[in-house]
Amino acid sequence: MSSLTRFPWILSGVTGCLWLSTAAAQADTLQSWRFDAQQNQLELITDQGVQPSAQLVANPTRLVVDLPGIRLGRPKINQSVGGAVQNVRIGQFDAQTTRVVVELAPGYTVDPQQVKIRGLTTNRWTVQLPTPRMDATASGTIANPIPATPARPVLFPNSTRPVMAPLSQPLATVAPPGDTFGGLIPAGRNLTWLQQRLATLKSSQYSSLGTGLYVLDLQTGNYLDINGDRVYATASIIKLPILIALFQDVDAGKINLNETLTMTRDVVVGGSGEMQDLPVGSKFSVLETANKMITISDNTATNMIIKRMGGIQYLNQRFRSWGLQKTGMRNWLPDLKGTNVTTPKELGKLLVMLNSQQMLSPRSQAQAIDILQRVRNRKLLVVGLGPGATIAHKTGDIGFLLGDAGIVQMPMGKRYVVVALVESAYDDPRARDFIQDVSRIVYTYLSNPTTASGE
Repeated sequence: MSSLTRFPWILSGVTGCLWLSTAAAQADTLQSWRFDAQQNQLELITDQGVQPSAQLVANPTRLVVDLPGIRLGRPKINQSVGGAVQNVRIGQFDAQTTRVVVELAPGYTVDPQQVKIRGLTTNRWTVQLPTPRMDATASGTIANPIPATPARPVLFPNSTRPVMAPLSQPLATVAPPGDTFGGLIPAGRNLTWLQQRLATLKSSQYSSLGTGLYVLDLQTGNYLDINGDRVYATASIIKLPILIALFQDVDAGKINLNETLTMTRDVVVGGSGEMQDLPVGSKFSVLETANKMITISDNTATNMIIKRMGGIQYLNQRFRSWGLQKTGMRNWLPDLKGTNVTTPKELGKLLVMLNSQQMLSPRSQAQAIDILQRVRNRKLLVVGLGPGATIAHKTGDIGFLLGDAGIVQMPMGKRYVVVALVESAYDDPRARDFIQDVSRIVYTYLSNPTTASGE
């Protein structure tokens, strides 16, 4: 049964719009589209973030919008509109790209300079067409309504005779404005080239992976967002917000880093860490326990910290107070089923707040960053960094989810946030390779003063 369900739609004579929507959202799919014939506006909504590319093609005039990384999940759609707009077609251009085509009626064209493609959010885009007009060429006047590179002869499959490819004009897209996170960073813009480069990397070499990426230049506010609002399992990255919450309680006088915690039987668990092998009743300071929670990702240490702070719900309330609406805990560690969740963008926001010195006192911020810089897992984002760079980060791995999130500081002083969450087959080494490649590409790009300042 198709994953797309057709909702009632009415032509322009009544409401002026066509509307199609999905009933059951799937990963990386076109959830819905709408063409308002009265306003000449196309609206596209995907379940995850996307960076569309668009062009205007002549003879006949067609607006072509490609959605890389988005799957249609159903047979091709062909809906008649009427008037100057002949039809809207949606199909699977290739395995990783959904293509939307708005075709004008014969003899009509539009000014490409007046076509406006804007992102309301990373997963909601509008395409505003100007009022179509009759093509002067059709009345005998020499004109080229679509400025473009010269047409060139091409060979089509099973053909030996070259034909002229249609003229086309690439169209600019305006990405949604960057989030300032309450004024903590400048309002930047989308790093379009970098986003397309990483989307190409994923589709060409790592198509089987489910990837969420968020990159933010802390100096300019320029950003990259690929599935940034999608919910993923956190694995051990959940220990990052726990650490920050702990130091907030230290600042509030609720907890003393030198106080002693006793390892009771109810907090001892398997998985990562070494404390599980020590006798029940062993004692550690809060600071020593927090260090083990982060640097060696000790699950028993994490449970000791959670217990001391008041439990899972206490932490969830704290996360909500930070504005993290999709980050939450359901289970103590180890959470091998992935019930503790977050999004790449919310982890990015948390790191921005940690960097801003507004969450913690200067002393606690310095201690937290020092602990995060001593994470022993050096196989993910660290691999892609240049000489002299440092990273305060937390990794996570539960087999089907691999991730790393941190603040990178380059030798010249530039700082950026990078979050990579990757779903894969269990223990698939390509998840590790992808994160390493992403880190290398992002670091190289942002280390170039020309490209880092804007595109």
